[in-house]
Amino acid sequence: MRAADLDIRKLLDVDARGGVVRFAGERAVILDAGALGTLREELVRLAGYAGARAVLTRFGVEHGARMAEAMVSRLPWDSEAELHGAGALLHTLQGFIRLAPGDTTPLASRGATLLSSYEAEQHLLHLGRADEPVCWMLAGIASGYMTRATGEAVYVIEDRCIGRGDDVCHFQGRTRAAWGAALAEHLPFFRESALDPWLGQPTQPAPPRRVTGRALGAKASALPFAAPRGEPPTPLVAESPAMRRALDRARRVAPVDSTILLTGESGAGKERVARLIHGASARAAGPFVAVNCAAITETLLESELFGHARGSFTGATHDRAGLFEAARGGTLLLDEVGEAPPGVQAKLLRALQERQVRRVGENTSRPVDARILAATNRDLAADAAAGRFRRDLYYRLRVIEIRLPPLRERREDVLPLARALLGAAARRLDRPVARFTPEAEGALERHGWPGNVRELENAVEHAVALARGGSADLEDLPDDVRGAAPTGGEAGEAPAAWTLEGVERRAILAALERHGGNQARAAAELGIGASTLYRKLRRYARGAG
Repeated sequence: MRAADLDIRKLLDVDARGGVVRFAGERAVILDAGALGTLREELVRLAGYAGARAVLTRFGVEHGARMAEAMVSRLPWDSEAELHGAGALLHTLQGFIRLAPGDTTPLASRGATLLSSYEAEQHLLHLGRADEPVCWMLAGIASGYMTRATGEAVYVIEDRCIGRGDDVCHFQGRTRAAWGAALAEHLPFFRESALDPWLGQPTQPAPPRRVTGRALGAKASALPFAAPRGEPPTPLVAESPAMRRALDRARRVAPVDSTILLTGESGAGKERVARLIHGASARAAGPFVAVNCAAITETLLESELFGHARGSFTGATHDRAGLFEAARGGTLLLDEVGEAPPGVQAKLLRALQERQVRRVGENTSRPVDARILAATNRDLAADAAAGRFRRDLYYRLRVIEIRLPPLRERREDVLPLARALLGAAARRLDRPVARFTPEAEGALERHGWPGNVRELENAVEHAVALARGGSADLEDLPDDVRGAAPTGGEAGEAPAAWTLEGVERRAILAALERHGGNQARAAAELGIGASTLYRKLRRYARGAG
């Protein structure tokens, strides 16, 4: 038996009638990653970071040892090296990690590198960026597995971690003798009595959950994945190669303080990726401030970005700092930057070049210290070529560009994302909905999702609100999703007629219908500015005439 021969279809056995799931012959349960993240947060609040680490490390050790026992007793291995290498692959199949190509075991001289870790992701989501590695359970799992597989005590230590801002997670496994004095600070967490020193002790204060936001939709947070209060974070799901490439690039450039342009259709998740970049950067402890350039008039946008002096215009009753200053030490996201008026574009360019801003009504400049991210659903290259957007500002913003694929180009992500959104909606609405029926999932897979992740999130909430029991059925989905034809087109319409422009037009008209013709509400649902919606409706009207 070789590690490469492991097959999830042979390892996983589900008895649907009996309600029993077995993995590698051992009874298992399937848990939501977000729920485990919440458990981690509660452990930190109850027992402090050290106590939480002790609990999760010991849990991991037991899980890893049981998995190795199943591998040793049930399968004939070609060699010990194959048995050792099977551990990382098993935990990849279980959804814990994604191993770097070529790496097989933390016992190797170079250790093992993880390109993604569910544990680091959940720590960032619930507790923010850490000062030390946080993949405690994964280190325990690897330690328990290797100890059982080799027959001697092995301790796996994480020395790099995405959860503290590193680009990858890295683990090294050695025996106690090989570690020497370097193991001393980690050893207590692996012992069965590891909890004793921390139980009953005062807990460490929780990290700050939020920095106060500003007016007009500007949001600030010290947490990389935190949404505004009352709004659940949309999960970043990346099963598809295109989305994996985008997130990999985001994580790689996050530690570098370069300006980044995020491009993609409305609802594709640009702000979520911006928060990921902020959380993985050296500025994670600072504020994350976002402003929608399409939602504010030119005069007000200038004041919002750069601030104003008292008396500079009617209603300016006091001095006010702008968002560039509010984002000091953190990150400023210029959302829908392609909609910024020409006058504001010129001042944005000067602020980016000089790293200074001048408040409206003042003659003095003030230094700014904020990383700038920009996002747009427009083709800024074409706009710059046509003179609709400043070419020099375009190149200043596009130091690094990350394109987020629309949902129709990442079909592998639809169901995993829908399931994650279902859990979040069920908790938010306090509904006992735990799953989709196969018929509902079929409709979700067939739908074209012109509104991307935002449309999917709305459809899932619709289903959770209408579901009668523990499952969201086909009839609980919105009409347009429930009636989606396998071709992705409307009834009687040829697939060739289902163009990108046609998809956009149908999404806009459907949103207007849902909101009784209210353009402001339709624009908010679609994630575009009211001015953008008005311009598109005028174009449709001209085309009809």
